[in-house]
Amino acid sequence: MQLVTASLTDQGGRPRNEDSFGDWSSERLYCCVVADGAGGHGGGDTASRIVVDSVLADLRYLTVTELPPTGERLVSALAHANENIVEEQSRGSGDETDMRSTAVVLAIDRECRTAAWAHCGDTRLYCFRQGQIHAQTRDHSMVQEMVDARLLLAEEIRHHPRRNVLYAALGTEDQLDIAGSDGTFALLEGDAFLICTDGLWEYDEETFVRDALASAGTPAAWLDALAARVRATARANHDNYTAVAVWVRGDDLETTVLKPTPRSALV
Repeated sequence: MQLVTASLTDQGGRPRNEDSFGDWSSERLYCCVVADGAGGHGGGDTASRIVVDSVLADLRYLTVTELPPTGERLVSALAHANENIVEEQSRGSGDETDMRSTAVVLAIDRECRTAAWAHCGDTRLYCFRQGQIHAQTRDHSMVQEMVDARLLLAEEIRHHPRRNVLYAALGTEDQLDIAGSDGTFALLEGDAFLICTDGLWEYDEETFVRDALASAGTPAAWLDALAARVRATARANHDNYTAVAVWVRGDDLETTVLKPTPRSALV
């Protein structure tokens, strides 16, 4: 089983980049994390980097009984990152005392040919299969709650004045909502994952992301097209944006031809 990956990050129209990302790979496992920090003047930078470093360090030491990684195990990794941010808040000063971060972690087990993921906040994961969105994380945000309550259309999220109001972010001692995929997710050849911060998905509607995937020859070309769209359409002071793309390849994977289906329920 082969994985082809690409990544990008850009400070956008902001004075500093508070996003962080990283990945780690062994012969069996591949793990990546994307985090979007908040706090300003170094606080967001610190929070997002703590998330990435903490989660990747945690997953390097998975035991045999923890393989393949499940969504529940990745929720635990993000909860541990939350504890590390809170601990750093107690030692910090200024903006670091109130720093927060959203995050997504994806883990793929090449041997079992499965994936799992977990997230907190409005950093997103999409899984495309046969050209359609097969799975997508559900934002922990006010506007997502409004969509769920049928008070707002999904396509109106990007332009709503309260879009940035989050109900969950790492860096809190209160009860924290971290969501994970249900167990493990069986992979098929051709599956494509996109993990990105809101600075990217705010300007790249799902239809554009799907069409860009269909015409891209590599994960890097896919991300280049998405970044070009942000640069062409974003306002002058637009947010940092970061993305990781992971394409599943390999003759040993089962290849199934599926008819396009509607997006599955958000998780």
